[in-house]
Amino acid sequence: MEPVLIVLVVLVVVAFIALIKTIQVIPQASAAIVERFGRYTRTLNAGLNIVVPFIDRVRNRIDLREQVVPFPPQPVITQDNLVVNIDTVIYYQVTDPRAATYEVASYIQAIEQLTVTTLRNIIGSMDLESTLTSREVINAGLRGVLDEATGKWGIRVNRVELKAIEPPTSIQDSMEKQMRADRDKRAAILTAEGQRQAQILKAEGEKQAEVLKAEGEAQAAVLRADGEAAAIRTVFEAIHDGDADQKLLAYQYLQTLPELAKGDSNKLWIIPSEVGDALKGLGGAFTGLTGNGGVNGGAVAAPSVPQTVPAATQVPLDPASGPRPVDTEKGAARPRVDPARDYPKIDPE
Repeated sequence: MEPVLIVLVVLVVVAFIALIKTIQVIPQASAAIVERFGRYTRTLNAGLNIVVPFIDRVRNRIDLREQVVPFPPQPVITQDNLVVNIDTVIYYQVTDPRAATYEVASYIQAIEQLTVTTLRNIIGSMDLESTLTSREVINAGLRGVLDEATGKWGIRVNRVELKAIEPPTSIQDSMEKQMRADRDKRAAILTAEGQRQAQILKAEGEKQAEVLKAEGEAQAAVLRADGEAAAIRTVFEAIHDGDADQKLLAYQYLQTLPELAKGDSNKLWIIPSEVGDALKGLGGAFTGLTGNGGVNGGAVAAPSVPQTVPAATQVPLDPASGPRPVDTEKGAARPRVDPARDYPKIDPE
């Protein structure tokens, strides 16, 4: 009885194992390669699949999603014989699980080696400056070569990115110095340009201010001249309308003489030569008013200067010699008429 029970237990275990091997569940975005007696039979897609136990064997499962593989830095020599280290990142996707399994032993290693060799060929034809500034060109070249080579492997390369480009330390120091010098140069140029613009704007402002000031002064001068002209015209019209004679004008002329002596710094007063003519006209006016033809044998005494003139500014009348300067600081007294001197007669007319 016991051997029969053991056999039954063994059969159940074998049936359970066979059932497990018969049913294959493949996850989404995955595929499995099935071999029968070591030969490719079919590819299992996502879902529930049935295989023949102990005859069919699932060799490997392949992820059909896009994969990202970073490669370590690779030393590459540029056209100008400089060694740079370049990190690359590959984005690929398996499109044919059968080809990815049987066409290449390890497609990851194959992609890495192909990337290194292609990168060295591209960088070898470029100098350092072009390498640093032409990442898009390098990416496009790598992607084209890899996509063409990996197509028969059932792999599609979607993108190739250069993660980092590291030149030698000495080159980095030289580049930093050059960049710093360029920045200083641009800063100096911008500073000089700003100062130039400021000077130009300042000069234009001063020019406009001077022009406006000159225009204002010119207009003010014109207005002052117009005002003075109008005032002179008004005075002239008033004199003309009042019909002033020579006597009145002489009197007014003498009244302005004391204004010349005002001031603390006046030491010597120069009498204009026209004062004699004014005194003659004024003396004739007084003679006509009094009706006296002369005194002291026909001689006419010089009329007194109006009382409005200060004593220090009295002018001696000398018809023969004309007006003389009078020292106002000494305060000379009013001159007297010399009765012994023969003065010419003054015709009142």
